[in-house]
Amino acid sequence: MLKGKTWTTSDFDTMSWHDNHVHGMKIQAGDYGAGELYFDLDYILEWTSEENGEMRFHIAPALLQFQEVTALKVVLDYASPTAALGPFSIGGIEREVIPREKYDAQVWRILVNWPLGEITFESSGFTQKLTGDTHVKSQQCLEPSEREISA
Repeated sequence: MLKGKTWTTSDFDTMSWHDNHVHGMKIQAGDYGAGELYFDLDYILEWTSEENGEMRFHIAPALLQFQEVTALKVVLDYASPTAALGPFSIGGIEREVIPREKYDAQVWRILVNWPLGEITFESSGFTQKLTGDTHVKSQQCLEPSEREISA
């Protein structure tokens, strides 16, 4: 029912990516050395608590796209954990405006809580679009059959 819903940079302060799982990352070349950065993720729309105390998560597949990306740095440590390789989990996304010599840079930091790591870059902003149906689950990650991307 929410499939196709879109958020932009102006919605940043109302959004949370805590414990969202990332299934894929794509880098697309653009003009003048900048590019587009895409994350195929399970977006948690809502956390609810059942009467028995069990948490339920309202999750939909989404595509998060950052525009005009430069200075990309990716650090993900899959070597240290003893668990198997799988989607990484976002702890949060932060942004900060940092004055540069000729412009003010919007610097983004994606904190990765499993495995440990972070992704940092400069970007003019983002668009996020739900690409599938919402599912209510007891875990924070969708099954492959629930993630059919149709964006």
